[in-house]
Amino acid sequence: MTTVSRLVMAGVLIVAGWGKIGTPVLSVQAVEAYELLPESLARVVGYGLPILEIVVGVLLVLGLLTRAAGVVSALLMLAFVIGIASAWARGLRIDCGCFGGGGQLAAGEEPSYLIDILRDFGLFALGVIIAWFPPGRFALDSALGLTPDRGPYDDAEMIEDEEPLEKEND
Repeated sequence: MTTVSRLVMAGVLIVAGWGKIGTPVLSVQAVEAYELLPESLARVVGYGLPILEIVVGVLLVLGLLTRAAGVVSALLMLAFVIGIASAWARGLRIDCGCFGGGGQLAAGEEPSYLIDILRDFGLFALGVIIAWFPPGRFALDSALGLTPDRGPYDDAEMIEDEEPLEKEND
């Protein structure tokens, strides 16, 4: 379950970051369109977000620092959900800029806020799964011995696998 979650999240993040990294001005424009951050901070986020998305995506593909990458990806998705919901609630008519582009919509174009929120909330759930459960056997973390052998869902198996305790006779 975690391996599939890692690869889906990684694919989305890499595609999203790749779509923005070649046109950083449009990435900045997309962040500014949300009208949530001061201009100077929006510029930093606009330039830095594609790099962060690609780096976290690559870490997830490799299964390296998996739980930390899961936390970062979940927090990114939560921030995106909040940003999109905020734009919707304030009546802004913008493209989310999730996979490049972004900014004000042209006349006649309608925002897809509900679809964007549902997608990003589903991705948030994947980020939680990645952060909560062990990264899986196909992760570098596992191969390098950087994760415990058992995760939180293995408690029942541990009890069944343990040898019964013998009672001591007095």
